[in-house]
Amino acid sequence: MTTITESTTISGVYVVQLQSFGDDRGSFREFFRKEWFPQRSWDDLQTNCSHSKAGVLRGLHYHFHQVDYWFVPKGTIRAALFDMRPSSPTFMATQTVDMGEENERGLFIPIGVAHGFATLTDASLVYVVDNYFDGSDEYGVAWNDPALGIDWGLTEPVVSGRDQNNPLFKDVLEENRPI
Repeated sequence: MTTITESTTISGVYVVQLQSFGDDRGSFREFFRKEWFPQRSWDDLQTNCSHSKAGVLRGLHYHFHQVDYWFVPKGTIRAALFDMRPSSPTFMATQTVDMGEENERGLFIPIGVAHGFATLTDASLVYVVDNYFDGSDEYGVAWNDPALGIDWGLTEPVVSGRDQNNPLFKDVLEENRPI
């Protein structure tokens, strides 16, 4: 049975423990139902897939108009979360969640929670969002901000130029901060 549990570290984040059914042919699992997260309408549903080699780090990103729901069907990642919402009871909290073939989980990430992941092996991440892609709703904070203290599980990650240039949290402009 699929169980959905709210994080005790970051308010509004949910970890979904998935159930897998397997036999000698392979396996099957249901990884997303919009009914699991009734707080969102899911009318403008978009599903994406990212493939990354081991050692890649993507993030930290956040949005004002989009929630994410993540599932890792192949490989292993360490997801990292940072609560940027000053109105949240868990403001400034960080959390990591290992996900993948050995940890069949889904991860619901609300608006205003910065998120990223490090690939501990070659991995594929499928993510469902509740709004169509809009580049003007893409923001970032430095993945290696010492104030966040995130343990990514990598010693020398491969990081895009864009993510290398994200500001430290203390330098994020006020108008680019969630409420």
